[in-house]
Amino acid sequence: MGQNKNIRILDIGCGTGRHSIELAKRGYSVTGIDLSESMLKRSKEKAEKEKVDVDFQKADARNLSFREEFDLAIMLCEGGFSLMETDEMNYQILQNASKSLKKNGKLIFTTLNALFPLYHSVKDFIESQKQDGNTNCEESSFDLMTFREHNITSLEDDSGNKMELHCNERYYVPSEITWLLKSLNFKTIDIYGAKLGPSTGKINSQQTILKCL
Repeated sequence: MGQNKNIRILDIGCGTGRHSIELAKRGYSVTGIDLSESMLKRSKEKAEKEKVDVDFQKADARNLSFREEFDLAIMLCEGGFSLMETDEMNYQILQNASKSLKKNGKLIFTTLNALFPLYHSVKDFIESQKQDGNTNCEESSFDLMTFREHNITSLEDDSGNKMELHCNERYYVPSEITWLLKSLNFKTIDIYGAKLGPSTGKINSQQTILKCL
């Protein structure tokens, strides 16, 4: 974006505000949306602590009211896209991200890379990434027919409440993503591979980073 501080940025699926707050600290105007009231509460507390102004709103990424308002939309660390139960709902998120952008606006997002399970075991990968903390993946399986990973994750929140999440995440191959974005009239689509952490440039890595214009 050329470090243009006059642009407006939309953070879709902002969670507790990690990216929104960092961008605001760098002088950008940011709106962060999420469906979770508890995450938005935490994001507002963090923004207040950091003394930055971010417009956090509760909203469903599948049904946004924004129309040609933002110069850049971001969905990082699967901020919504690829986490839905159906392909149709995932596509709705891309549609709404596209509608929110001004002419010549840009979209940057990450999605899980379906080429990764063709070369690696998703279950083994998750096991190898385990770290000390309050989350644990109990079960994991990957369906090559649907490109969906099903897993059960147990976690403990900051208040000590234990819960179990049944997750269903869609992986996408680059050709699928390219077709979906072209159907939304994006003209330039750049795809990068990245593992958890620094970008590696390898197409068979765990995540796919996309920059769309």
